[in-house]
Amino acid sequence: MAWILVAASLLVADADFSARVDTVRQYVATLDSIAVPADLQAQRDAKVGELKALLEKGAKTEEEFNQLYLKFDEVLLWLWKNASDGPTKAPGTYTESADSWTVDNGALVLTVSRADLGMTVKTPATQWRFLPCDAKDLQVNGTTLSLNAAASKTMAEFRTGYSLGMLLTLAEFPDVPGLELRLTFNLIGNEIVFELTAVENGINVGSIRWPKAIETGNTPNDFAVIPHMQGMLLPGDWKQDIHQGDLVNSRSLYMPWWGQIRDGHGVQTILETSDDAGAFYNHPSGGPTTVEPQWYASLGKVAYLRTIRYVFDDAATYVTMAKRYRRYAIETGNFVSLNEKRTRTPNVNEVIGRPVIHIGSLYHFVPQASLFNKGKYEQNHQYQSFDALAKGLKELHDRGVTDAYVHLDGWGCYGYDSGHPDTTPVGALQGGPEGLKRFANTCDTIGYLFAVHDQYRDFYFNAASFDDRLAAYRVDGSREEGSTWPGGPQTILSARFAPEYVRHNHDYFVDHGIKVKGAYLDVFSVVPLEESSEKAHPMTRSECARYRRMCFDLLRARGYVVSSEEPTDYLAKSLDLVHHGPYATFPGIGGGGPSGIPIPLWNLVYHDSVLLPWDMGEDGGWGIPKGDAGRLHCLLNTGLPYLGLGATDEEIARMKEACELNTKCATLEMTNHEFLDASYRKQRTTFADGTSVTVDFDAKTYSIEYPNK
Repeated sequence: MAWILVAASLLVADADFSARVDTVRQYVATLDSIAVPADLQAQRDAKVGELKALLEKGAKTEEEFNQLYLKFDEVLLWLWKNASDGPTKAPGTYTESADSWTVDNGALVLTVSRADLGMTVKTPATQWRFLPCDAKDLQVNGTTLSLNAAASKTMAEFRTGYSLGMLLTLAEFPDVPGLELRLTFNLIGNEIVFELTAVENGINVGSIRWPKAIETGNTPNDFAVIPHMQGMLLPGDWKQDIHQGDLVNSRSLYMPWWGQIRDGHGVQTILETSDDAGAFYNHPSGGPTTVEPQWYASLGKVAYLRTIRYVFDDAATYVTMAKRYRRYAIETGNFVSLNEKRTRTPNVNEVIGRPVIHIGSLYHFVPQASLFNKGKYEQNHQYQSFDALAKGLKELHDRGVTDAYVHLDGWGCYGYDSGHPDTTPVGALQGGPEGLKRFANTCDTIGYLFAVHDQYRDFYFNAASFDDRLAAYRVDGSREEGSTWPGGPQTILSARFAPEYVRHNHDYFVDHGIKVKGAYLDVFSVVPLEESSEKAHPMTRSECARYRRMCFDLLRARGYVVSSEEPTDYLAKSLDLVHHGPYATFPGIGGGGPSGIPIPLWNLVYHDSVLLPWDMGEDGGWGIPKGDAGRLHCLLNTGLPYLGLGATDEEIARMKEACELNTKCATLEMTNHEFLDASYRKQRTTFADGTSVTVDFDAKTYSIEYPNK
């Protein structure tokens, strides 16, 4: 019986190995799909032939089967390694010479000079030159020096599966021992990504300017494309002095990019790590224009990898640049469409296609405020009760303004821009919480969405909870102070404390039955991100961005429509509405002619993401160049119109036409903007459904063409 059992087990084992060998035979049959170069074909045939011979012998033991499988594995790995078509590193060449280092990926050729670290980039159609390093590259320990001051410069090839580049290590700076910088150059198709990081060893780096500005000309065929506020096109020979420099997410740069165009060839710069980044652009009268990126320290240190992308396009326009950045905003999650926003916050539907009515209750200027009227003291106290304002709204409604978004200033205890962030209780002079409740109920009854002006950045000395420890401090221990607005002396509240103040104040509305449906958090979306070195509550600019977004998120969770002052990139995904997207004017934002040639760069990127209202005047205004009718900019951008209490019949009629256009186009991408003649005064915008708006700013005429109409 024992013999029979052993024989049976051997038969089962033979059968098992036969099936397993058949499995390997199926694997081997698939190897014919992997081709190799002709010069390796004979070697391939020999290896596969040897493997097939082993298959024919089969396997009777576990050891024989394992050897068969390992032979298959050996042949497969050889085929993968030598395949005609398989994974490779990025193609191209890296070369060194006595004068330079060069990388060539077939689309671009980048050369870096050993002598001054200047760079040239060759495209198929042109060449761009970056200016050489200079004495202002680095701010370190209170002094400035050049990257070229490094006694040690070591370059090495740096290649990934998607990029070809090189890595430069700069060390042995005579005036800053211990500092090392590493600069990486990555060529990816027609783009170059530069990276910068530092080994600081306790050194206080203030800022770094690298890469240097691109050299440009001062001809009519040279243009700078700059998101200075809504947007600016700057010919190389423009007869105006324009100088700006600041962190991004400010009026200097609403968005972290800019571009240069020369004879139709372009290069676009995108600051990919933008929280501690900015730029300086300089255009003397007659040109040329230079734009130079600047990396700011984070609490006194470079702290993390900084990244900047250059896009080279031999057929560039300011529209293609805006669309390239739009793609970047979508890829990084910073673009959230209005269609998504009105799904997450249904009240957004009550703003689209509605006029914006901006009114105020109490403005009281203290004598210390620089805007205090020293000619007529009584004008420093301006007041309308909540009930009087509600009456004005009802009158508008009775005249056919059936829907509106109402923004109320000066509802707080001390009125507009005073006592922040301690704005509650609601001001007794204006009508107290019961008066504001009646005002909110009036808005609700007549179908107007009611939103409050609010402020959590300016920290007034007259705030009930003022405490030095809540303020934001610079790295050197100083703090910003001013006394411009009605409440007078103030500093800056660290954004670390803003979210809880928001929750506290808006809980007050709930507790008192006041139906608030929107909130405008002033200046968050126009002043640059801030940091604080206060020892108990330090804050980086990146943390500041997170706290500011948190404030909007807290209010959105209550169903609010959330808004702020002007559009900035880092808050685009958080905001439903901003109150201005103005053009830069000269000499000041409140009047004067255009600064450069106005172009709607922001709207070419974010038109269908953030609602934007416009003044409806006839001749300039806030962010509207003198001579331009604001109502034409409103139509050209299919924006929301502003409307005042006591509006004329003509103003109401114009408002309704603008609202109809906004209703149709607010959620559509602005696909194009173009100048129709050399004067730059005749312009056309086009939207994703084919709607186009044409305006003539000189003749003050316009036409709207809807698709299929």
